[in-house]
Amino acid sequence: MRAVAVVAACVLAGCPSAGNPNLNGGSSDAGVDAGDGSGSSCAAVPTCTFTFTYNGTGTNVVLQGDFAADGWTTGVPMTKTATGFTATVPANDEQVILYKFNVDGTWMADPANMRQSPDGYGAFNSVVRVDCDQCPHRTPMDWRDAMMYFIVIDRFSDGDVTNDMPVPGVDYPGQYQGGDLKGIQNKIESGYFTDLGINTIWITSPLENTWLAEPGNDGHMYSGYHGYWPKDETVVDAHFGTQADLQAMIDSAHAHGIQVLMDYVMNHTSLDAPIYQQNNDWFWPDDNGNGGNCVCGEGCPDFNTVCWFETYLPTFNMLDADARRWSVNNAITWAKTLGLDGFRLDAVKQVEDVWFTDTRARANGELAWDQPFYMVGETFDGDRSLIASYVNPQTQLDGQFDFPLRGQVLATLLHRDGQMSDLTSFMDSNDGFYGPGAVMSTFLGDHDVPRSIEHALDTPMFDPWDSGSEDAWSNQPLLPTTPSAFQRLQVAYALTYTTVGLPMLYYGDEYGMNGAGDPDNRHFMQWDQYTDNQTWLHDQIKALMHIRAQHPATRRGTRTSLGVTTDTYVYEMSMTGDQIFVALNRADAANPATGLPAGQYTELISGQTMTTPISLPPRTAYVLFQNAAE
Repeated sequence: MRAVAVVAACVLAGCPSAGNPNLNGGSSDAGVDAGDGSGSSCAAVPTCTFTFTYNGTGTNVVLQGDFAADGWTTGVPMTKTATGFTATVPANDEQVILYKFNVDGTWMADPANMRQSPDGYGAFNSVVRVDCDQCPHRTPMDWRDAMMYFIVIDRFSDGDVTNDMPVPGVDYPGQYQGGDLKGIQNKIESGYFTDLGINTIWITSPLENTWLAEPGNDGHMYSGYHGYWPKDETVVDAHFGTQADLQAMIDSAHAHGIQVLMDYVMNHTSLDAPIYQQNNDWFWPDDNGNGGNCVCGEGCPDFNTVCWFETYLPTFNMLDADARRWSVNNAITWAKTLGLDGFRLDAVKQVEDVWFTDTRARANGELAWDQPFYMVGETFDGDRSLIASYVNPQTQLDGQFDFPLRGQVLATLLHRDGQMSDLTSFMDSNDGFYGPGAVMSTFLGDHDVPRSIEHALDTPMFDPWDSGSEDAWSNQPLLPTTPSAFQRLQVAYALTYTTVGLPMLYYGDEYGMNGAGDPDNRHFMQWDQYTDNQTWLHDQIKALMHIRAQHPATRRGTRTSLGVTTDTYVYEMSMTGDQIFVALNRADAANPATGLPAGQYTELISGQTMTTPISLPPRTAYVLFQNAAE
């Protein structure tokens, strides 16, 4: 299949991106910046041919695979040679091809190719990736070096007003507000993410959601602007643009050294979804067996793999092989088609485990070439053992969002509960908890919880695990007018960006945007009229990101606690060739940086030179590099 094929046909046919998927990998300990991966020193060769060889015996050997316009239906007869059989097919640069040999009517994987992917029927396909130009297009990046920014597409930037299409009967906060893929691309190309220090973006699902107005559990009417009510996951939602717009945005991100994760919603679909209407037996029934519904928390009181989130969201039964095969293939096909770098996977504990093992096996076979295809899950729970049960980079997920760590950071640093030793003890027990190779994502806020600044107020508005729903429509918080909340956030972000894990920043939190629970936490991105406090916080977070990029010890080093008091924490992050010191003060009074080795330091956020003993101002974090003794 040529790159000029109609893009709408790519999803079903599995054609590859004309761009350059999955070329970020490696494990260099050098500093990284958002723009490091852009560009190439050699000319791209978009198309070429690829020759397959079968060194075996037979009379009639046919090459079959997904390279043909009709998929696996029409094969290519292979030509007999002195040692076996060969066949040459046209290909695109970076095209991933699944194939088998049909030898006298018997299908078989290529015995000379150890790269395989499950075919969904209990056997394996062989896999190759075509490299027409023998040219690396992007600098490889280890996922430990990623700094991620989470975008709710509809609420970020409106780059194309022609696709602003409201859904009738929806209350405004739940209405489409115009953000789209072109808007994200515009911000990529303006340098917004590169300037901030972001090298990875996660976008909510851009695939088609129901266009019906549906009730939320608060009684208000909503649209599917958020991407979590999928109707047709084989096409891009017209509210956000076209598949060409999505491809252009991803290609632009890659050209700027930015990787892209896409939300994939595998748990459920909408009642008006063709896949549900045509394959009703692929879904768990909305019946608890006693004449009632099976909505999670209602007819089915427990959140499990069987219950429906809402009466209009049928839940896939991923124990059904046909349902699972369709879902996994759809996800993998999108990743190959678009050149995605990873998935954020929604509602992990509501989905049967086999979906993750099947998806990982196919990702390892078809997507993980120069680096792992990063799969990070969402299990909104405080049970670390439950969260860890899904984390295994070889067989399931690379990591999950670290909700337990978030809860502890909010409680200790922002709410000022307990002692700082509570935080250090938790972090000590958390290091390595999720197993070797795990890359957990650390964060303070996302689209399901109140905005982070509400936890940093002099009197926090919400408990660390509160959804904030009671104040989502009334008694909504305003932007703080004093600096204290912004300063506390700086302390929490300093911890986040100077410890291991993949830090995620929710859109607008770099400016301390205010908001209670959903939908108040999903206002349109603020692009102007910032207060001095907001600008200060943005600049502090920007500095922290660039420090993290320049100092590998912050993301790969070993943390050693040096001094812990009621309100302060001083620790060292070190590895061969790099060492930094971090001093946190959560108190509303100055405190000494206890335990800091004697000497002269450069405070990396401000650039100031400091000599011990060092005093920490109220609600302040310092990131320190020890200067060489004269």
